[in-house]
Amino acid sequence: MTDIAAVDAQAPSSAETPPRLVRMRGFGIGERSTLPISIATGVVIIAAWWGASEARLVSHLFLPTPREVVSAAISFYQDGYANASMWEHVGASLTRILCAAAIAIALGTPVGLLMGLSRWTKGVFDTPIEFYWPLPPLAYLPLMIIWLGIGEVSKIALLTMAMFAPIALSAQAGVRSVSIERVNAALSLGATRFQLLREIVLPSALPEILTGVRIALGVGWGTLVAAELIAATRGIGHFIMSASQFLATDFVFVGIGIIAASAFAARDDLCARGRESLKFILISFAPVAAPRASG
Repeated sequence: MTDIAAVDAQAPSSAETPPRLVRMRGFGIGERSTLPISIATGVVIIAAWWGASEARLVSHLFLPTPREVVSAAISFYQDGYANASMWEHVGASLTRILCAAAIAIALGTPVGLLMGLSRWTKGVFDTPIEFYWPLPPLAYLPLMIIWLGIGEVSKIALLTMAMFAPIALSAQAGVRSVSIERVNAALSLGATRFQLLREIVLPSALPEILTGVRIALGVGWGTLVAAELIAATRGIGHFIMSASQFLATDFVFVGIGIIAASAFAARDDLCARGRESLKFILISFAPVAAPRASG
C-alpha cells in the first residue's frame, strides 16, 4: 500500500517534465553550404602551387609562380597575344560555343522528349546517337573540315554534334523518370496529350535536361579548344597553342583559367535561363479556369 502511494506521489512530477526533443541525424551532405570547404580547398591548392614554385621543385619554365601568371594575365589584357586582343580571343570562343549550344538545345531537347515518348522515334535516333556519341570529336573533325571548310561553319557543326547527344539522351532519361501515377492522374482528369507533355512530362524532365546541358557544355568546351588548336586564327584554344609553341607556360595557365571561368559562367547562365524560360512558358500557357455560371 505504501509503495502504491509513493508511485502516485511521483506521477505528477514526471508529468511536469518537458518532453525531450531528439534531433534526427541527416543523411548525405545535408542542406549546409559547401562554399567554405570549396574556398578552403582552393586556398590550399594555390598555396601548394606557390610553395612548389618558390621552392623550385619544378623549373619555372614548366611551373610558373602565381605572380608570373598574374603578370601574364595583365599583359594579355593590355597588349593581347597572337595578333589579337584578349576580348577578340574570348569573343570568338564564346560565339562558337554559345551558337552551338543554342542549336544543340533546340534540336536535342525535342528529339530526346520524342525518344522517351515514342517507340518509333527511339528506334530511328537511338542507333546513330549511340554510334557516334562514344567517338571523340577529333575523330570526325577532319570530315567536318573536308565537307564544310575551315571556317566557322565546320567548328559550330562539330560542337553541335558533340553537344547534341548528351542533351538528347538526358531528355529521354527525364521522360523515363516521370512518375506513372502523375500521368494516370492527369489522364483521369481528362488531360490531352499536349497538356500531358506541357504540364507533367516537361516539368518532370527539366532536371535531367539541365544536367544534360551542363554535361554538354563541358564536352563542348573540350571540343572547342581541340578544334581551335587545329584550324583557327582566333580563340582561346589558338591562344594556348601559340603560347605553348614559345614555351610561354604562364600564358598557357592564363588560357586555362579563362576557359574555366568562361565555362563556369556560361553553364550557370544557361541553366538559369532554362529555368526562367520554363517558368515563363508554364505560366503563359497555363489553362485559365472557366467562369462559373451565375444563378
